[in-house]
Amino acid sequence: MSALNDFLSRWSGPARWVGVVGAVLVMVAAFLPWAYLPAALDDVTYYGEPSVLQWLGFALGLVTAACLLVSPLLAAKASPRARRILNLNRGAAAAATASLVYQGVAAVAAALELRGLVALEPGAWLGVAGAAVAALATRGLHLGSDPRLRYLKTPAWAQILGIVVVLALVLVAAAYGLGLEDPGAFVAFGTFCGLAAWVMVRLGIMGWISAAATANRSSLVLASFVVAFVFPFTQNGSDANMSIAAGVLIFAATAMGLNIVVGLAGLLDLGYIAFLGAGAFTAATLSQSAFATIGWSPPFPVVMLIAGCVSAILGLIIGSPTLRVSGDYLAIVTLAFGEIFRITMNNLDGSDGPNITRGSNGIPAIPNLNLFGFDFGESHTILGVDIGRFANYYWLLLLVMALIILVFVNLNKSRIGRGWVAIREDERAAEAMGVNVFGLKLLAFAGGAFLAGVAGSVKAHVDVSVTPDQYIFMESAFLVAGIVLGGMGTVGGVLVGAAILKLLPEKLRFFEDYRLLLFGLLLIIMMRFRPEGLLPDQRRQLEFHADDEELAEEADADGPPGLATAGAPPSVAKEARA
Repeated sequence: MSALNDFLSRWSGPARWVGVVGAVLVMVAAFLPWAYLPAALDDVTYYGEPSVLQWLGFALGLVTAACLLVSPLLAAKASPRARRILNLNRGAAAAATASLVYQGVAAVAAALELRGLVALEPGAWLGVAGAAVAALATRGLHLGSDPRLRYLKTPAWAQILGIVVVLALVLVAAAYGLGLEDPGAFVAFGTFCGLAAWVMVRLGIMGWISAAATANRSSLVLASFVVAFVFPFTQNGSDANMSIAAGVLIFAATAMGLNIVVGLAGLLDLGYIAFLGAGAFTAATLSQSAFATIGWSPPFPVVMLIAGCVSAILGLIIGSPTLRVSGDYLAIVTLAFGEIFRITMNNLDGSDGPNITRGSNGIPAIPNLNLFGFDFGESHTILGVDIGRFANYYWLLLLVMALIILVFVNLNKSRIGRGWVAIREDERAAEAMGVNVFGLKLLAFAGGAFLAGVAGSVKAHVDVSVTPDQYIFMESAFLVAGIVLGGMGTVGGVLVGAAILKLLPEKLRFFEDYRLLLFGLLLIIMMRFRPEGLLPDQRRQLEFHADDEELAEEADADGPPGLATAGAPPSVAKEARA
């Protein structure tokens, strides 16, 4: 009887029931119209026929209700170890807060598009009210400690299945998000994706996925490239969306080279866009364009190597006299180098200097690539899907990206990479321990520049023309911002940061005048709440979480056995050893 009374007392908490009522109201709101006119969001004007965005709101309400209802069962029936692994009260609080934010963003977006709150229908108001009730009610729950789901021992097949499911969801979300033409709908959907990831973090699911990815890196890499390869087949031949995707890969490939300089070696380079421009101009002058100024057109693989070498030589030239300074002084010098490059390209017009780049006119009419009989400028039909020009270049960039990632990962794991990290952490200590500081700095500059030059050689053909005004300081700033946003020193962080910073301006063109304001606010929020980045390097993450040893001691005391600890932080490894 005592167990039954305890069980009933857990269910009779007023906060829990109020939260369930609020979650149910959110779910009911999905079946009511949110706006008066179909121009708002993705046509949320029907009774009983929810749109995709309304179904997403329903899903957040369902997760909130499920966590609130199942949590007492878990507390009453599960063992203490199981309760430590899965904390549904935290999940309920996160889902309720996420639901409130999502409902609010959707309502505000609809009101802005229809120019007034009067255009909102009862479903929008009911969704916001229900989410607010649930969010306030979950504040009265005992949240407890963070869930330890990542410590749960699971078979390899289950881990691989989880990775595949997550990547499949990413593919579906990317395909749907790029297909949204309404700005308000895109903002609402992007908000949902971010909130869903946060709820998964609070539930511990992302921690489990991270541990599974660490233990199955080869499967993760293979599945990631399969998903990326399949992506063009989801776009129904849309050149606009594939142009954005190709731009993201160019940005990511360039940022990966900068990640060597900034993320690994800790050198702030504000003129890095010059190396991308050097590769692009090299490829343009060696192309078969009628405006090319060099009468030699070698095969494109040779052009890629030449472009990379030219950029690397520029890296050596700028690095040799300047890498003996550091910090703000190095940033100023590299900023000046970026401007010098742009001005020099403008002056190589045959008037102020030799005619190499044709000055501010640049080199237009760069022909499409033709590799092994495959014309990248022609459309092809594969499996009944039209594959256009940008999809062809997307696949080429995917291969280039794979090569760049391979180089980056192997450098990071090598003795050279450890030397770069030592310089980043404490240059004086590294030099005292016998690290060739100047030589490794120079290698970082040259290696990163080489990768940017290779990316630039492909960019020249994708863009059809190359002009000096494409390579301004602001582009270098966006590259640095992408690395900081995603996570310095990591591959996934650079990819996520590049996707965010290239995708948002393309889909939010109505917000173009305030783009810099948006980026500034985004970086301020990141520095306040997650300074290590969205997907941080483990070493840097520990720098921002000084209580890791306390977590390790706590894990020693009550952590479950049999953890998946391959590549995990020290606290996880220590728990496994115990």
